[in-house]
Amino acid sequence: MTDTPARLLSLLSLLQTPREWPGSELAERLRVSARTIRRDIDRLRELGYPVEATLGAEGGYRLVAGAAMPPLALDDEEAVAIAVGLRAGAGHAIEGVEEASVRALAKLEQVLPGRLRRRVGALQSATVAVVRGDGASVDPRTLTAIASAVAGPERLRFAYLDRDGVASRRLVEPYRLVSTGSRWYLVAYDMEREDWRTFRVDRVSEPGATGVRFAPRELPMDAVEFVRRGLRGGESTYLVDVTFAVAVGLPEWVREHVVAPAGDHTGVRVRFESADSPEWLVARLALAGVPFVVHGPGVLVEAARVLGARLAEAAGP
Repeated sequence: MTDTPARLLSLLSLLQTPREWPGSELAERLRVSARTIRRDIDRLRELGYPVEATLGAEGGYRLVAGAAMPPLALDDEEAVAIAVGLRAGAGHAIEGVEEASVRALAKLEQVLPGRLRRRVGALQSATVAVVRGDGASVDPRTLTAIASAVAGPERLRFAYLDRDGVASRRLVEPYRLVSTGSRWYLVAYDMEREDWRTFRVDRVSEPGATGVRFAPRELPMDAVEFVRRGLRGGESTYLVDVTFAVAVGLPEWVREHVVAPAGDHTGVRVRFESADSPEWLVARLALAGVPFVVHGPGVLVEAARVLGARLAEAAGP
């Protein structure tokens, strides 16, 4: 293999497998001399790849963890697998990795060859995912288009359907994507209305970057707080009041809403506002893995009763 860049990529792909490679085996794989392998290893180190060499009869080369993550060399199957996984995570807002999934997916799909992009789309369309049932799932392609415009930064056009079912076309300067755990929101400056707006991404369609760059404006507050205020003012919200039997093992999203210890001092009382559907919220509370009692509101109590009866029936006699 005489093409140096291609050879370096092939060498990097081999080293990124979790094993130690003898220099002679690398030379044989790449059809070059052991001396060329040593020079290529030095080039990879200069590029920031931490390649470690061990001496002796069983010695060789391996890629180790460094101070920063270097670029990865992926073969076709690995790239498709990662893209499909990221699409699944981004489309259903997996708590804790939502925004990172979208950023990574936007970067990966930007460089995927057309043949691989078609394979990813075919796999995604042939896969049925288990979703929450609150109707908030979004097309990952919409998320990645918006994320790319945010990163640009580049003005964005899209069709939008508001909560009253009124359709419109919007031209915005996208600022941030925010996930609430069950829904995605875009915080953006609406050019026609000359004001900041929050858009539910599952109501966005036909997003397209305009190619026009812009200097980002300063949002008056944190993007997450801006979305929260919009939810309190625009969506149907209610005050959740729940007691968990024990405080140990609760997920972080529950702990941040603790207001007081429970009466027996072993559990905790939790209160917070929510715009999520009661059915989805009850399921999410149950997934915390700790016994709990719903005090209110009535719609949440009823949702817990219905879900409990449904699960008891599913379990059989």
